[in-house]
Amino acid sequence: MKLIYKKLNILLLFILVSHISFAHEGMWLPHLLKQIEGTMKEMGMKMSAEDIYSVNKGSLKDAIAHFGGGCTSSIISSQGLLLTNHHCGYGQIQSHSSVENNLLRNGFWAATQKDELPNPGLTATFIRRIEDVTEAALTGVNSNMTEAERQSTIDKNLNALGAQIAKKKDEDHFFRAFYYGNQYLLFITVTYRDVRLVGTPPESIGKFGSDTDNWVWPRHTGDFALFRVYAGSDNQPADYHETNQPYRPSKHLNVSMDGVEADDFTLVFGFPGRTQQYIPAAGVAMNLNAINPPRIAIRDTTLQILNKAMRADEATRIQYASKYARIANAWKKWIGENLGLAQTNAVWKKKSMEMEFQERVSGHPRYENLLPDMNRLYEEITPLAVASEYYNEIVLRNIEILTPARLMATLAARFNDNGEKGYQDYLTRITPYLEGFHKNYNSDLDQQVFTSLFQIYAEQGNPVYTHPLVRENFTRQHAHANTEMFFQNSMFNDFTSFLDFIKGDPTEVVEIISTDTLVNFYLTLQDHYAETVARPLQLIQDDLDKLMREYMAAQQEVMKEKTFYPDANSTLRVTFGKVEGYQPEGKPRYEYQTWLSGVVEKYIPDDYEFDVPPRLLELQKNKDFGPYGVDGKMPVCFIGSNHTTGGNSGSPAIDAYGNLIGLNFDRVWEGTMSDLNFDPSICRNIMVDARYILFIIDKYANARHIVDEMTLVYPKTK
Repeated sequence: MKLIYKKLNILLLFILVSHISFAHEGMWLPHLLKQIEGTMKEMGMKMSAEDIYSVNKGSLKDAIAHFGGGCTSSIISSQGLLLTNHHCGYGQIQSHSSVENNLLRNGFWAATQKDELPNPGLTATFIRRIEDVTEAALTGVNSNMTEAERQSTIDKNLNALGAQIAKKKDEDHFFRAFYYGNQYLLFITVTYRDVRLVGTPPESIGKFGSDTDNWVWPRHTGDFALFRVYAGSDNQPADYHETNQPYRPSKHLNVSMDGVEADDFTLVFGFPGRTQQYIPAAGVAMNLNAINPPRIAIRDTTLQILNKAMRADEATRIQYASKYARIANAWKKWIGENLGLAQTNAVWKKKSMEMEFQERVSGHPRYENLLPDMNRLYEEITPLAVASEYYNEIVLRNIEILTPARLMATLAARFNDNGEKGYQDYLTRITPYLEGFHKNYNSDLDQQVFTSLFQIYAEQGNPVYTHPLVRENFTRQHAHANTEMFFQNSMFNDFTSFLDFIKGDPTEVVEIISTDTLVNFYLTLQDHYAETVARPLQLIQDDLDKLMREYMAAQQEVMKEKTFYPDANSTLRVTFGKVEGYQPEGKPRYEYQTWLSGVVEKYIPDDYEFDVPPRLLELQKNKDFGPYGVDGKMPVCFIGSNHTTGGNSGSPAIDAYGNLIGLNFDRVWEGTMSDLNFDPSICRNIMVDARYILFIIDKYANARHIVDEMTLVYPKTK
């Protein structure tokens, strides 16, 4: 009898979780929204699936652009005005900043289109249409193939298909796998290459709360920036030229002046980066207990060093502002992810669902051993995955100078393989990066990071996978002296001279590269990592990938009552939810809206996180909010239950009628675990209220001409 009750409880839990998550959870492919249109309308949506995605008429998807390949943005005027996050445009804003003309500190608002600032390399990519090509992709694939053979067959199929695709001028395409390789889709795209900075608030607005408030609610950050897409005279993509004209979109988002209320329908449209919603409990546990802790510790060390230097020197703060934000963002996210996974008993929940799965596949020879086999492989892969994170975080991500070292190793290899032409071609590619690197590089600071992180590597890394050179030379008593030796004897010691040197005779340059201390140190670590970690890791990962593909198909086959959306993979998605408040563990419940009065309450004069511009204080004091305030208060941010992740930064928050109501920029801290385990009780996305964006542009910056470009609407009161 107890066994029957146990099975019944597991089944009820599974059905309950499936029902709850379906109401909020999911990153849905826009061309398939008709399948869930009814659910969206039950939650309050007034528009149709065709209004969101259409290839026959202008729809919301035509106003959504992949910004720089990493964030999302949206067109909010008929003249190509592009809205995204301040933190998404941070690198561009920084590139236009100097100590004398600090756009990060002062903000920037172009008075005319001629004053808008070009950004070489920045792109905006739109999706024209999406098609299922699974049948063509999997032609000739069979279950007896190795993963390499399978992928080779798929690649050949897709390459052949790509050559046959009918595309218009300036259109491009890419293919992407879904459901762990059970489905393949084609995306037809168009990429605009002339994207100019139009306006940005100062950091004291765009990054208000900075690191302390990152991933936290309540939030009071005006995290937005404005760019403009330019095109040639034919409205098609063109390289930057003074004669280019503002892009004329087939669809732009109208901006709602009615704001939000509790339980309002919200839709977030964008390019979420990566989620792993369907991995088994063993995979979630590996992230929680094995991978995240060393990641957090390594970045914590880096951030402490950078923070001290940035607080002591303004020039260093400008140099390292973007780098610090990038490192800190993931560091704090991983901390929150672990908190959320523990708080929601995510591993137990997964195990409970797996027990139900095992019940359903019992006696099914194809499926009944999937989970046991995956659990065994996770046990084998965990120490290798941890070793990989030590290498990635220390060698590839946090120590700056090892990136030029890697590039020089590749430059020498290109010369050895392809002679002077190979050398010059690659040098041309990497020179802009190296010049930008030099502009924002502090060797003394990097040496401090180098010393501290390699000491961690020597003392905490698994000795089975850590190179003896690290273990013997970077213990506490040796780390500093050996760091100095590596840097002083390297061609990177004088980076200005280095940049001139590599433009010289390739034979001489390659000879010096071959003897450089840092290049050789990097190559030694790389070779050791490839042999002892990467190769065995990949062999196990291939087996896991195959089982995961089968596990995904099995879930879809035996759990018919559940609708499965594909994991995020940087393709265009729709997620929908509602405006909802939030209660962190052990704290009071916070409402869905924050106000400008909260900015003033947090105000700390001259603090880099909580300083407030005098003009903003004056506007709050006088309650001079123009048409954007509500009952004597100025809205700033709000939260909702949309399922978002990295890549959704800059995504428009859209109301039931299809109008812009906000700008997605963050998640609550514990809710960052939604990449692995979405739970509607704590998963919330954070958005800048569209009215605050308009208020900052109009009342704070006196840039009313930018607001005049937009179409302001009152959907609730029309």
